[in-house]
Amino acid sequence: SASAQDKSLYSKHWFIQNGDTLPFRVLLPKDFDAAKKYPVIFFLHGRGESGRDNEKQLTHGANLFLSDSVRNAFPAIVIFPQCSDKSYWSNVHTVVQGSQTGKRAFYFVPDGPPSQDMQLLLGLVDHVLAYYSVNKQQVYAMGLSMGGMGTFELVRRKPKTFAAAVPICGGAHEATAKELRKTAWWIFHGAKDDVVLPQYSQIMAAALKNQKADVKFTLYPNANHNSWDPAFAEKDLLPWLFSQRRK
Repeated sequence: SASAQDKSLYSKHWFIQNGDTLPFRVLLPKDFDAAKKYPVIFFLHGRGESGRDNEKQLTHGANLFLSDSVRNAFPAIVIFPQCSDKSYWSNVHTVVQGSQTGKRAFYFVPDGPPSQDMQLLLGLVDHVLAYYSVNKQQVYAMGLSMGGMGTFELVRRKPKTFAAAVPICGGAHEATAKELRKTAWWIFHGAKDDVVLPQYSQIMAAALKNQKADVKFTLYPNANHNSWDPAFAEKDLLPWLFSQRRK
């Protein structure tokens, strides 16, 4: 396991496009060699880690890539962008019932313009692929909750880029599955999730299977919204992810 101070290994950066700024952190492989080409992972955080401090987005998932065993077995460039609390990764619509902090329902939009921070993220992906020594056959996306929704949308908006994607407790509109079918998927959700209902992932897993996509779906029977904890603990997660190649 990695200690909290190891997160300083994620260097701080800010991507600026048309006057708007997207903070992001970068973890380079051990003994990084610019002459080599490495896999790259874009990890999208959830709503609770939004902001502009360039810190909170490392709350969940950052430690997964810091352990010596993972860094030795899977040398990769890991990118953690941070969404503003005034924006959202995906253009999903949210309706809250009862009170402003009450039960939320999500309505996924199959098209339309990207949110401001998704637009910035698309620019960041282009920058990373051009600036860093990236193996273009091993570009991956992961995300949880709002970031799980963003993972579906990021792949949809860049359908020729990602070899594999891991959305955790997210969702998308099933009509978008056709645009996602050339990426390999491992979808996770908690069966007891009362924040983002598991049906959103179930619908997408079924829609992707109907499109003959390469899709795995894991539903944890006793997990609530924090299904990222058991997902990160899956011993096959990273071996599966890094075995995927863009065809």
